[in-house]
Amino acid sequence: MAMIDIPSLAVPRTVLVTGGSSGIGRATAARLAALGSTVIVGYNSRPEIADEVVAGLQGSGHLAMRISMEDAQSITAAAAAVEQRFGSLDALVNSGGSTTPVPATDLAALSDEIFDRTVMINLRGPFAVMRTFRPLLERGAGAAIVNVSSIAARTGIGSSLAYVAAKAGVDALTIALAKVLAPKVRVFSVSPAGVDTGFVPGRTREQLEKTAERLPLGHVTTADDVARAVVACIVNLTSSTGIVVPVDEGRHL
Repeated sequence: MAMIDIPSLAVPRTVLVTGGSSGIGRATAARLAALGSTVIVGYNSRPEIADEVVAGLQGSGHLAMRISMEDAQSITAAAAAVEQRFGSLDALVNSGGSTTPVPATDLAALSDEIFDRTVMINLRGPFAVMRTFRPLLERGAGAAIVNVSSIAARTGIGSSLAYVAAKAGVDALTIALAKVLAPKVRVFSVSPAGVDTGFVPGRTREQLEKTAERLPLGHVTTADDVARAVVACIVNLTSSTGIVVPVDEGRHL
């Protein structure tokens, strides 16, 4: 009997992961490198940490590159460097971001400064990266963009109202750009909640565990849980685009 023919999965040759020196970005870089991708680890500050990540990745040819969501020039310079070295880009993971916790009920504490910076880093910055790297992605093979969003965009509950609004904007951009960039580039949002990283200042493991007890899957989401969803979007979901993938232990239900 003839064996069933299973097409091989296409692994991206070159991938850029912003925010790649910690948390979800670091875990995603590790997963993609293990598959055989050459990974560009984007970082905002502390290049020594990014260099440590690069040194710990499987394979060779990886490099660290400063890409700050607050610095348009760094994004432009990074795109020029990637073009010179690789000529194209097969996947972009927008994982860079930050938040300033402000209780939702304390509108007065959510200053214009906090609001503007939150939106700049978590919405305008990722858009600038997508806009700048578009030509390189359109030269890539089966290219994909994965934006790391948040279930806060859907529930309206997050570290601040500004963060909620910014991530809702990211999901809206994902849907809009899926139409604009098709058929050359697929676009996804991966939408986690309560990930066990140091992303939210002051949030403890105990708090995450108490929340997890109330969720359908009863599990604290890890950075690698999210990373595997990112990889699935890039490698497995080749006939999908413009979708938001929850990675939240069923919190959205």
